Amino acid sequence: MPLIRIWVYDGILASGVAGIVDVFTAANSVTSRRPRRRSGTPSQLRWRVESLSGRPVHTASGQVIGVDGPIGARSSADAVVIPGPFVGDIERFFARLDTVEPLLAALRRQHERGTLLASYCTGSFILAEAGLLDGRVATTHWAKGRTFAMRYPAVDLRVAEILTEQNRIVCSGAVTTSLNLALRLVEKFAGADVAAETGKLMLIDSNRVSQAPYASRARDTQHSDALVARAQSMMEKSLQQGFSLARLARDLSVSERTLNRRFKLAVGEAPLQYLQALRVDVAKRLIETTRLKLDAVSGRVGYNDLSTFRRLFKRETGLSPREYQRRFVRRAPAS
Repeated sequence: MPLIRIWVYDGILASGVAGIVDVFTAANSVTSRRPRRRSGTPSQLRWRVESLSGRPVHTASGQVIGVDGPIGARSSADAVVIPGPFVGDIERFFARLDTVEPLLAALRRQHERGTLLASYCTGSFILAEAGLLDGRVATTHWAKGRTFAMRYPAVDLRVAEILTEQNRIVCSGAVTTSLNLALRLVEKFAGADVAAETGKLMLIDSNRVSQAPYASRARDTQHSDALVARAQSMMEKSLQQGFSLARLARDLSVSERTLNRRFKLAVGEAPLQYLQALRVDVAKRLIETTRLKLDAVSGRVGYNDLSTFRRLFKRETGLSPREYQRRFVRRAPAS
């Protein structure tokens, strides 16, 4: 019977723990209804919720999560799940050395023992801080992608992906993808058939493969470069105009090379890449909130050629404008 340990601490989201446990419970229910066979019978899953102190933890919403005992770095397990902290400033979380250091050490020890490690959302930061993601693929919440990439440049970040897996480490996106993460563990330890049936039973979309349609590329103002902030503001005000790096640099009284370099340092991408993503972000809002036709939306964000706009939109979101409209636009019912 595979054993999965869920390591909790103060400040996580309750749903990220309860949802995973619910998926495991449903999977065991699916398994129990299957006819017994001499071989190939899916395994029942076992799990334990554990904290460093062995005492209950308080979630970000104030709910209390009971635990089954203390975290033990040397305790055997088939998998360890580490939830992500629900924090706006990841630096403040890592300043909590009494929480962070023991977790990092315990995760490293478990991985050395051959245990599969799994995390979702900002939990990827914990795995990366432990040095377990260097040279490996990983994902995290789309809104934390730039922060992650700048803090952990040695990690092969695939921020558009819902779920990544390499070298016994599984990562997924925002907290709702913890359900997809749990299904992956069910697949590994109880079999693909059980995972598929569990997903159907719980209406979990296992075909969701990208975070890109959900991502918002609103202006990143967390940097402190006033020049780049001015450039961003000027770009936002002139979306309908053709882009010229030379003109933008001239208007800011700097060289193209200086603007390009400082933009990359502050934002994590070149000005043209940023502008294209910004145009798509504005287009998404127009599609969601107006009844404009696609050619009008395209023109509003600076693309007179509708086919060019469609290609860019699909590249950034993984969906065509029409597909995006069908998925995310909810029209009010007729009265």
